[in-house]
Amino acid sequence: MSYNPIIVALDVTSVEAATKIAGELAGSVGAYKVGLELFNSVGLEIFRALKKVDPAAKIFYDAKFHDIPNTVAGAVRAAIANDVWMVNVHASGGRAMLTAAVKTASEAQVRPLVIAVTILTSLDDSDLKNDLGISRTVRDQVVSLAVLAKETGCDGVVASPHEIEAIKVACGDEFLVITPGVRPAGANLADQKRVMTPGDAISRGADYIVVGRPITAAPSPFAAAKAILEELAIV
Repeated sequence: MSYNPIIVALDVTSVEAATKIAGELAGSVGAYKVGLELFNSVGLEIFRALKKVDPAAKIFYDAKFHDIPNTVAGAVRAAIANDVWMVNVHASGGRAMLTAAVKTASEAQVRPLVIAVTILTSLDDSDLKNDLGISRTVRDQVVSLAVLAKETGCDGVVASPHEIEAIKVACGDEFLVITPGVRPAGANLADQKRVMTPGDAISRGADYIVVGRPITAAPSPFAAAKAILEELAIV
């Protein structure tokens, strides 16, 4: 593997906390994920602040846009003005919405990756059936949404490690799979249900792994990231 597959989820609520972590990790991870909690705590400033502390930083804006096509197109247009490397939308928004997101991203001078969220890693088969009225298994629903995302021009999907292989079979090896729900052996699972270790996720074909608290809450984030890279035999 010629690139760093670790995306660090900055699950904090201040610019100071986020840039402190980024400063400690600069050069040792592949990208930083700015999610809804951080963005809604500090706003657009976070993108500029991360670039300042780590000029080479790649930023995955975990926006999870899900609205009518025109609204999502406008939101994507606003997001890419902040030099993000990757932005995501919910695949369940449908074909027209996904198409609008990809079309808008293609207008950028440097096109960001557009990734579609399939099924959240906090959900399992019983949640789909009992809460959402979906009779398919998580695996089948994830693959169906991944195929839709590929057909509309998305670059890949967000899915749990347990669906990686099925997605690759259905969509091809070049179609990116970004996997949250990654926990080093012995780590607290928190609210995640469909989880896997970093090594197992990569061996199954994950292109990027999203790791949050096991790195950001560690006594030394740098040492925690290095340990994962060692597990992946990258360093």
